[in-house]
Amino acid sequence: MDSVPQAAERRHLGVLTVPAAAVLLTFVLLMTWLHLTGSPVGDMAEPERALAVVVGRSLDLDDGIDRAPAWERRLYRWLVGRRADDLADALRWYAELEALSLEPTVDLHLAILRGEPFETFGRLVGRAYLALASDGADVKDLVAEVDAALEPGWFHDRLVARLTRADAPNPRADVLLARLRALTAVEVTILAAALVTLASWVGHRGERARSGAAPLPPPWRVHEGVGVLVRGGALGAILLVALSQGASAFLGGRAQPYQSVVVGAATTLAFLPLILMARRRLLRPSGLGLVRGFGLALTRANTGRLLGVALVLVAAGQLGDWTLGAMGRAFEITSHWTEWFDRDLVWGVRPVVIGTLVDTVVLTPVFEELVFRGLLFGTLRCRLGPAPAAVVSAGVFALAHGYGVLGFAAVFWSGVLWAWAYEQTGSLVPAVTAHAVDNLSASLSVILVLRA
Repeated sequence: MDSVPQAAERRHLGVLTVPAAAVLLTFVLLMTWLHLTGSPVGDMAEPERALAVVVGRSLDLDDGIDRAPAWERRLYRWLVGRRADDLADALRWYAELEALSLEPTVDLHLAILRGEPFETFGRLVGRAYLALASDGADVKDLVAEVDAALEPGWFHDRLVARLTRADAPNPRADVLLARLRALTAVEVTILAAALVTLASWVGHRGERARSGAAPLPPPWRVHEGVGVLVRGGALGAILLVALSQGASAFLGGRAQPYQSVVVGAATTLAFLPLILMARRRLLRPSGLGLVRGFGLALTRANTGRLLGVALVLVAAGQLGDWTLGAMGRAFEITSHWTEWFDRDLVWGVRPVVIGTLVDTVVLTPVFEELVFRGLLFGTLRCRLGPAPAAVVSAGVFALAHGYGVLGFAAVFWSGVLWAWAYEQTGSLVPAVTAHAVDNLSASLSVILVLRA
């Protein structure tokens, strides 16, 4: 859309751009260094308890899948993997934790997972070191000891079953299988609805929802956009550090769950200076505001089309996640459990869960789409064109999340899709909506599988 007049070019944006670039570069390098040199579990509170929940619930779910019909088991093997995959991940993660933790339950959990050596040597170890009687008269005392040492869950039940030589039904398996079925049904329904939407567009090719669309390419010069991104990013980095340190000093250890919610919201709100600076320096000279500048207005003419695009984005993102998961299992590449575990969603009280969801599902999609698609993609598009700008902005977006290979690929795929949608519709509404749905889906998966 080229009807919006271009702002007069400003050759100088101020002497603060160079020092701002130094601040931003220092912040990025520091975060990168901390990410590369630190342990994934080093900054996590109670990693022993967290990993026990992750592994235990994964194996509980495997128990439930084992009870499903054969066709359903084949489907879940492709969607979520096999028990052997979960056991391999669990052994690797516990071996990593064992090297860092002195908690004795870590060794116990690892022994329960390994299992196989104890089939052969359990009798010898028991008689030599534990003075176990051969008639099993002390089994009740051992079970009581297990009850005191382990929280209820897969590890507890597995060890009790081995001690008593009696396999009891897994009380969590059927519940988790039902939840997995519900999540899968929703995802399949979204996929089917997206296919219907695409089919309905076949006869209307060339029609796009351009009512109230943002101007693309945007009405600012490349150097203007880069200047705002650098200076706004530097100010956001300073604000993030200040808010994080202030929250830590004010809340301390007295309200740790609420502290994490505050810090999470502060991380998202650190984008605010950049957005306000863009509104003032990039949009206002052309007579635009945030709503008009990024196509955020919903009208009777464009609402249906934009929401249809969002539906297609969600389905395409889900297909990408399924495919990447299958490829990762084929090449034995997995995501580290700390990338998706959220202790606030798993153990937080209701206000903490609600606050986390508001940040994840409402604030984060809006702020990140304004920055990464509206500003970064828009600025790059002025020079590179739509496709290269989508790839580069998606790469920066994925790197900023700090995930491993699979996580990077998933976020990169989403970034490309959302940039494409912005280019096609001239609106960030589909990207914001799809981003919110993706984050909600991930959060609900954590809550439904890991939360007691």
